[in-house]
Amino acid sequence: MKQQDKSILTIYETLNSHYGNLNWWPAKTPYEVMVGAVLTQNTAWGNVEKAIANFGENLSPETVLHMETEDLIDIIRPAGFFNQKAVYLKAVTAWFAGYSFDVPIVQRETLEKLRPELLSVKGIGKETADSILLYAFGFPTFVIDAYTVRICERFGVNVGKGYDALKAHFEANLPQNVDMYNNYHALIVMNGKDYCRKSKPRCGSCPLEELCKKEGLA
Repeated sequence: MKQQDKSILTIYETLNSHYGNLNWWPAKTPYEVMVGAVLTQNTAWGNVEKAIANFGENLSPETVLHMETEDLIDIIRPAGFFNQKAVYLKAVTAWFAGYSFDVPIVQRETLEKLRPELLSVKGIGKETADSILLYAFGFPTFVIDAYTVRICERFGVNVGKGYDALKAHFEANLPQNVDMYNNYHALIVMNGKDYCRKSKPRCGSCPLEELCKKEGLA
């Protein structure tokens, strides 16, 4: 049996004490979460907000599915990579159509069934799939992103750099709790923006400063 990595829970407790519940994901509907998860690929969240605002009151799966691709491109242009993302949005919306755009119907399925389905959708990688499953549908699947990789490297969490290895490590060392997974990911992102930056990290004022090994930092 593998020895438990207590640092994973300690990081969460420390960040949660510092920031509290961040109430992610900012969206009016589960479908808006899906759209945001696709649009946020390779762009800042502020650009996603501009693109979503362009939909006005017309952000629904039915509208996106039947909209001309050229019109969709114009709407999501602020998010960048708009030609690709229009195709991806159409594809993930078609997947949702297979469940009659009904969130409870999706939630009656298993995570083991839904995750491979989403990963087979054009433009949906692991981070996007897990974001959709966690934040839109409430499944306990931990989201790994660049901020998570960075904090693990600096803490000396040596379980491999691959997405699946880190995801499995977090899930093995945390309670299987949707609310915790939700807030933990948000906390890591917030800390990564405020303190654990890629360049010029603000270690001295970081809430994790006393715990972090600062590996890879001069």
